[in-house]
Formats: sequence, C-alpha cells, structure tokens
Amino acid sequence: MKRFFDIYKEHYKALVQLGLPIVIGQIGVIVLGFADTLMIGHHSTAELGAASFVNNVFTLAIIFSTGFSYGLTPVVGGMYGTGQYTSAGQALRNSLVANSIVALLITVCMTVLYINIGNIGQPEELLPLIKPYYLALLASLVFVMLFNGFKQFTDGITDTKTAMWILLGGNVLNIIGNWMLIYGKAGLPELGLLGAGISTLVSRVAMVAVFVAVFMRGSRFRRYKVGFFRLGMSRALFGRLNGLGWPVAFQMGMEASSFSLSAVMIGWLGTIALASHQVMIVISQFTFMMYYGMGAAVAVRVSNFNGQHDMLNVRRSAYAGFHLMVALGVVLSSVVFLLRDSLGGWFTDSREVADTVTSLIFPFLVYQFGDGLQITFANALRGISDVKLMMLIAFIAYFVISLPMGYFCGFVMNWGVAGVWMAFPFGLTSAGLMLWGRFHYMTK
Repeated sequence: MKRFFDIYKEHYKALVQLGLPIVIGQIGVIVLGFADTLMIGHHSTAELGAASFVNNVFTLAIIFSTGFSYGLTPVVGGMYGTGQYTSAGQALRNSLVANSIVALLITVCMTVLYINIGNIGQPEELLPLIKPYYLALLASLVFVMLFNGFKQFTDGITDTKTAMWILLGGNVLNIIGNWMLIYGKAGLPELGLLGAGISTLVSRVAMVAVFVAVFMRGSRFRRYKVGFFRLGMSRALFGRLNGLGWPVAFQMGMEASSFSLSAVMIGWLGTIALASHQVMIVISQFTFMMYYGMGAAVAVRVSNFNGQHDMLNVRRSAYAGFHLMVALGVVLSSVVFLLRDSLGGWFTDSREVADTVTSLIFPFLVYQFGDGLQITFANALRGISDVKLMMLIAFIAYFVISLPMGYFCGFVMNWGVAGVWMAFPFGLTSAGLMLWGRFHYMTK
C-alpha cells in the first residue's frame, strides 16, 4: 500500500491543486442551480415544471457547446508543457472564433425548436411560461461559448483560479438578480420565471466582459497576448480545434441527450413528474459538477505529459484522477443518501413532488460509479487527443442502451418517472467501461 501511495501521491497533490479551484467554481454553479430551483419552485409549481423542460433542453445545448470548447485544452496544454506560449495565445484567438461560429449554429437549431415547441407533447398550460424563459436563455448561448473559450485556455495553462473567481462572481450576480426579478424586489417588477431568465442572461454577459478585461490587462497573460494579437488566424490550428472539438461535443451532447430527451418523455407524464425530474436534475448536478472539476484537472495533467511524450505519467495521472473520483463519489453519495427524505421539500411545497423525488434517489446513487468512470477517462482521452471513437461509444451507451431502456421501464413496464431514471446507471456505466478500455489500449 505504501508503494502504491508513493507512486501516485505527487499526482494526487497536483490534481487536487488544479482541480480544487475548478470544483469550487462548479460549487458556485451548483448553488446557483439550487437557488434557481428553490426560488422558482416556491413561486409556483407550474413554473418549476416549465423550468424543468427549458433547462433540460438548454443543458443539452450548453453541454454540446462546452464539449466543443474542450478541444482547446489538449492543444494549449501541450503548448504550455513545452513552453510555446505565443502559439498558445494564437490558439485562444482561433478557439474564440470557432466557438462563436458553433454558438450561432446552435442558436439557429434552438430557434427552430422554439418555433415547433407546441408540437412536442408538453403540458399546454406550461407553454405561456416556457416561451419567454426559453428566449432569454437563447440570447445567452453565444456568451456561454465565449466564456468557455477563455476558461479552457486558462485551465490549459494550469491557471484554474481565474475562471473560478469569475464564475463565482457571476453566480452571485445571478442569484441577486433572481431574487429581485422573480419576486419583484428593489422596485423591480415581479416577473417570475422570466425574471430568472433575464438574470441568467445578464450574468453571462458580465462574466465574458470580466474575462476579456482580465486577459487584456493582466500581466500574467502578457506572453500569450503576443500570439493572440500578432499571429492571427491559422488554418492548421483552426482545423485542429475543430477536429478535436466536434467529437467531444457529440460525445457529451449524446450523454446530455439521455437526460434531456428523458425530460421530454417525462413531460408526457404531466407537471408533477416534470417538476420532480427538475429537482433531481439539480441534485444530480451537485455530483456531476464536482466530478467535472476533477475530470478537467485530469485532462490538463494528461495533456501536459502527453506534450512531453511521457506516457507513464499520462497513465498515472488518469488513474490517480479516478482514485480521487471514487473517493469524491463515496462522500457525495453518502450526503445525498442521508438527506434523501428531506431533499424534495427543500425545493417545493408540493408533497407529491417531494415524495416522487425520494423515489428517484436509488437510481441516482447507483449511477455515481459509472458517472465518475466515464468523466475520468473521457477527459484522459481528451488529454491525449484521442477523441473520435468517443462519439461511437456515446452513441451505443446513450442511444442504444439508455434511452430505449428508459422508455421500456417508464412506459412499457409502467414504472413512470422512476422507470425512466432506472436507465441512467446502465448508460453511464457502459460508457465508462468502454472509455476506460479505449484509454488502456491507447496507452499500454
């Protein structure tokens, strides 16, 4: 055991130093999600149901776009590991252009969905609440992508604290805006769910503005700004970012689809089921976002060692990350299990919704191992720029296994919303095993 710890202890230390600021930033996102759901849920159950549908649809779009932006991390991480600071600045510029183009494409797709939103089986009484909230989030997509471009750049150069502070500040601004606009405080009108959407838009614009100011004025970024301003666009770099970004986007997008398309199916069961699903999604983000922080640290460490052609430490960084992920999963799952009977009541005054939430805790706990496994090794593969097969793995895990099983358990077996959730452990665990197998094969 001592020899095992001696092999990995430096990797544990480095991953915690890199990952902790990202985790703290994600805790801010979690707190924001909790605050949003608490405020909306106590304003009205109907608005909670409408928020569930819209947030799940936009989660798919945001995760897809975030996946695309991940293409920058192995590029910048490799350049940073070999001292190519000017080229790293040029890569940021190319990434921001590529991210903006992808954001516009996603906005067009989401606009088409908005036009047809009345034809996908959602409760009729929720449509007047869904539509204005949807438009507010639609306007914020391009700012999400620009923020992601800057964040992946700073993460790639091992500066994970800058994004953390900007993210935390933006979340505080969002929560204050929610309080004022949902309930009509400080002389502002009471806008309910629409107020939450406007607050989200404003905070996302503000975070991008602050990141731009920090990059332009910060002395730590001086050696990168030379490449950002003077080297301009590069066809080779732009092509490489797209070659890495699209497979990761589709892999993460298909994972998110297993949740977002499940939300559409759950909408067929009515407002109570949809509201319960929204509460559980917020709870599940509590663990996912924490895993995401450690997974991002794995991608950075692996890309740094991969740039130096040090395959032994590539493997050790990935496995050390998984060890930390398992420990994190045990702690977080224990917290959720201990609070299982009271969690639903935090978010809504509806006893029926709260009881349904309790019934969804078991499948949630079961899939934590698979979620940690797939996040670790998806990021490890991203760090070594081996991303193309990830699309096929995601398709099999989420479209061949998870979604059909969710429909079968939820509607054929008549298990309702709990049946739909029972499919998630199978999809996430199968994805994790396949991604681990690929990483082991590529690095052995």
